[in-house]
Amino acid sequence: MFDVFEKHLRNHVPITDDELELIRVESVKRSIRKWQPILLEGEIWGINCFIASGCFRLYRLGEDGRDHTLRFGIDNWWISDQESYNNNKPSEYNIEALAASTVFIWPKAKWSELMETIPALKKFNEMLLAKSYEASQRRIFSLISYSAEEKYKEFQRTYPSVFNRVPLHMVASYLGISRETLSRIRKEFTKHP
Repeated sequence: MFDVFEKHLRNHVPITDDELELIRVESVKRSIRKWQPILLEGEIWGINCFIASGCFRLYRLGEDGRDHTLRFGIDNWWISDQESYNNNKPSEYNIEALAASTVFIWPKAKWSELMETIPALKKFNEMLLAKSYEASQRRIFSLISYSAEEKYKEFQRTYPSVFNRVPLHMVASYLGISRETLSRIRKEFTKHP
């Protein structure tokens, strides 16, 4: 299954077989059950986690007990709590598997060593962080300026492979709209696509 990560990495940066072997040796493959958490609020996120297969969500519980989904992660994506990771502080979020999943993880210290040893990996990591920042900017803009209908269309267009893999109430949570509003919008779109 490491070949999934290999392909992902080679699609973004040139890397030698020897460098790839160094990365593989330091990786830990884990199988995660559906609904199994890999991060609970209060824990420190100290790993890099590549999703070889499966589906995850990063969410936080509000004071009213409702969950607020910030991010989804599916095959060939990464999932993390960057704030906890960067600042070595207890997380305010949870990450759970929405399907049986397989991940490859690297402890933070090992990942840092690998980036020092393998310049292509450092370049890859910088590219990931830049793309994550860009996606966050787009998400913030859509949340503050789009109507519920526009948010729904944007999510479907941008993340078609996510939309059909997660429960609708989690999509509603991600979009910042109620389940009822999402149901109404979906009903309208099925009438007039």
